[in-house]
Amino acid sequence: MEWSGLGLLILVGIGIIGTGLPAAFILFAAASAGAIAGIAMGTFPFSLLWALPGRLINLLDNDLLQALPLYVTMGLLLDRLPIADALYRACNAVLPRKASAPLISGVALGALLGPMNGSVGASVLGLSRVIAPRLDAERIPPPTRDAIIAVASTLGVLVPPSLVLILLSDAMLSAHTFAVTQTGRSDRIINTADIFHAALVPAAIFLVLCVLLAWLAGHKAKSLPPREGTTFRQGLLAGVSVSALLFLLGGVAAGYFFAVEAAAVGTFTLLMGGLIAGHLPRKVLAPLLRDAMAITGALFALLLAATTFTLVLRLLGTDRLVNNLVTAIPGNDTLAVAAVLGVIALCAFVLDAFEIIFVVVPIIIPPLLVRVADARWVSVLVLLALQSSFLLPPFGYALMMVRGVVKPPAPFRGFVKALLPFLLAQWLLLTVVLFFPRLVHFADNSADMVRTPVNTMPDAEFDKRFMEMLPPPPPPPE
Repeated sequence: MEWSGLGLLILVGIGIIGTGLPAAFILFAAASAGAIAGIAMGTFPFSLLWALPGRLINLLDNDLLQALPLYVTMGLLLDRLPIADALYRACNAVLPRKASAPLISGVALGALLGPMNGSVGASVLGLSRVIAPRLDAERIPPPTRDAIIAVASTLGVLVPPSLVLILLSDAMLSAHTFAVTQTGRSDRIINTADIFHAALVPAAIFLVLCVLLAWLAGHKAKSLPPREGTTFRQGLLAGVSVSALLFLLGGVAAGYFFAVEAAAVGTFTLLMGGLIAGHLPRKVLAPLLRDAMAITGALFALLLAATTFTLVLRLLGTDRLVNNLVTAIPGNDTLAVAAVLGVIALCAFVLDAFEIIFVVVPIIIPPLLVRVADARWVSVLVLLALQSSFLLPPFGYALMMVRGVVKPPAPFRGFVKALLPFLLAQWLLLTVVLFFPRLVHFADNSADMVRTPVNTMPDAEFDKRFMEMLPPPPPPPE
C-alpha cells in the first residue's frame, strides 16, 4: 500500500484541475478513500485514525497561525486604502523622467507592499488597480505591463514577513524536528526567524535583478506623456507609509518583532487610519471583513484537509517509501536537493504554493532533511522554488491572476516573452543558492553551520515510536 499514497497524490492533482472543486474538498475525499482502502486491506487498524483529532487540535493551537487572518485583513485593507496609489506616485516622482521610471516604481511597490499583503492574489489585485492604468497611460507595451505586475506581486514571497514565508517556516520547523528526532542529531531546530534571516540576501539579490531588468525593459517603451503630479497630502501619506512599512519589515527581519505582532500592528494601524480618514465607511468595511473571513476560512480548511491527507499517507507507509527514494538518490547533498526541487517544480504545474506547503512539503522534505542537515539552505531553496511556481507558464497562479484581472490582457505569447528575463533571473538565483549555500548563512554563527553525522533510525524503531505517539483507542462500549 506504500505506492497507493503516491497514486492518491496524483488523483489530487487530477481532481483539482479536472473538477474545479476546492482543493480542501479534493484532499478530504482522497484522504477518506485512502483510509477506507487501508482499513479494508488490513494495512492499518481503524483505531489509528483516532490520532487525527489530536493532530488537528495541536495544529490549531499553533500561535503562528494567528497571523493568517491578520495578514489576509491587512492585504484587503491595503487594497481598499489609497496607500498604494500614493506610494507609486511618490516613487515615480523621485525617479528620473525615463521610460523605466514607472516600471521600477511598480517593482518597488511590490517589494514594499507584498510582504504585508497576505498573498500573491491580493498583491495582483492591488498592483493591477494602481499600476495597470498608469502603465497604459505611460505607453508601456501590454506584455511588459503584465509581466511587471506578475513579477512584482511575487516579490513579497521572499521578503519577510510574507504569509508564504510564515507558512513554509512552520512546515519546515515540523520537518526539521522529525528529521532530528529520527537521526538523533544534535542540530538546533530552526525557527521562523532563522528562515527570515536566511532569505534576506537572496531576496535582496532578486530585487536588484528585477530593478535592473525593469530598467532595461523601459528603454523599449515609446516617448512618455507629461508626468502625473503628486499632491502634498499624497507625498505625506507616502512618507508615513514607507516609514511604517520599513519599521515593521525591519523589526521582523532583525528579530525585534514576531511576525504575528507585526501583522497585528499593521492591521490595527491601517484599520484606524482608514476609519479616521473616512476611507472605510460601513458599505466598504462590511464586505471587506466578510472577504477576510471567507479567505481565512478557505486557508484553514485547506490546512485541515492537508493535515488529514498527510496522516493517511503516513498510515499507508508512503512516508517510508519517500524516505527510501530520497535516500537512494545518488550523489551528494546538492544532487539530492536538486532532485527534490525538481519534484516540487512538477507539482507546481497542478498545485499552488499553499497546497505545496500543506501537502507536498510534509511528505518530501522530512526525509530530505534526514539526509541533508542544512535546514536553512533547504528552506530557502524551497522558498525560491515556490516563488518561481507562481510565474511558471502556463498555469502559474500570478500569471492566471494577472490575465484575469488586467483588461485587456496582453497576448499570451508576448506576455511569456516579456516575462522570460525575470524567469531566467529567478532560475539563475536558484542555481547560485543551490551551489553556494553560504548565501543563506550570511548572518549565522559558524557553529550553526556545523553538520553532524547522519545516523538514520531503523524502520522498526521508527514504527515503535510512531505508535507510542498515537493516543490509545477508545474503550469498547459496555
